[in-house]
Amino acid sequence: MALKCGIVGLPNVGKSTLFNCLSSAKAQSANFPFCTIEPNVGVISVPDDRLTKLVEMCAPKSVVPATVEIVDIAGLVKGASKGEGLGNKFLANIRETDAILHVLRCFDDDNVTHVDGSVDPVRDKEIIDAELQIKDLETVESRLAKTLKQAQTGGDKTAKLQAGVLQRYQEALSQGLPARSVTLETPDEQKFAKELFLLTNKPVMYVCNVDDASAATGNAYVEAVREAIKNENAELLIVAAQTESDIAELDTYEERQEFLNEIGLEESGVARLIRAAYALLDLQTYFTAGADECRAWTFRRGMKAPQCAGIIHTDFEKGFIRAEVIKYDDYVALGGETAVKDAGKLSVEGKEYVVQDGDIMHFRFNV
Repeated sequence: MALKCGIVGLPNVGKSTLFNCLSSAKAQSANFPFCTIEPNVGVISVPDDRLTKLVEMCAPKSVVPATVEIVDIAGLVKGASKGEGLGNKFLANIRETDAILHVLRCFDDDNVTHVDGSVDPVRDKEIIDAELQIKDLETVESRLAKTLKQAQTGGDKTAKLQAGVLQRYQEALSQGLPARSVTLETPDEQKFAKELFLLTNKPVMYVCNVDDASAATGNAYVEAVREAIKNENAELLIVAAQTESDIAELDTYEERQEFLNEIGLEESGVARLIRAAYALLDLQTYFTAGADECRAWTFRRGMKAPQCAGIIHTDFEKGFIRAEVIKYDDYVALGGETAVKDAGKLSVEGKEYVVQDGDIMHFRFNV
């Protein structure tokens, strides 16, 4: 599924360093603003111990993990909504993403300049939030004037519904709140909201970039961010980007784990971030497993069996007959597909079955 997260933030907060850790596609990383001008795109495998276990059990000829697309976008500065810096390019690039990883500098380092002269992640957050909100407010108010006219003069029910949504967005944005803070009740309202492509309606995770000493526990900067976002519908993750960069250069898994243990972490921040980005996009995984291939398939939470079958091939969805489903825990506990069938644990599901994260699927179809 072609869904992607955009890494955003002010210049010199560690965006490109983090992106370089995430992807083999190397973004230029330097100590000055606007180093990354074109968005760099990396397709990154999602760490999943379940796939590793299936591979151990099946010894397949090929393995295909789930992936998530990460885009490193040029640093934004104050005034971007009016075209300052690379603002217009930044806003256009972020509009094309499905979720936002907002990197905040939560470390002190006299050798790394800050575009505003001092370290204050809450201020930095508010600068970018304000620029995105200003742009969204322009979008909403431009659309609202026309929609209100249609609702009032033509008695158009659809226009009336849309005007109501736009007015709620206008109120929230005028108060400095993101569009995602507005609760939409009906499917029609939610459908219209998606058509607006508002920047602040995208799911967001604040990534607090800390120093080595704060990688496991965070610091005062992180706590300030946590307090600032407590009423937002947003996530927070702590990562030490420079430390992650050092870890990535180690040759063996054992060396990397030893490094992590020394700083009090069980796994790398990059692994946690990739999984968090996957979840932020509301993505889940089902598996196909056998001697030829073990594969993790990405689907949107709530999708039904025929839609998930269509991810493999459109013919699977068109000619869908049924889905044979094994729960991952049963597969592992009983020792494979044959044992699951013998134990009566394989279920046969129809078109209304909502696929669950971790399901091992086999689809029957006829075209």
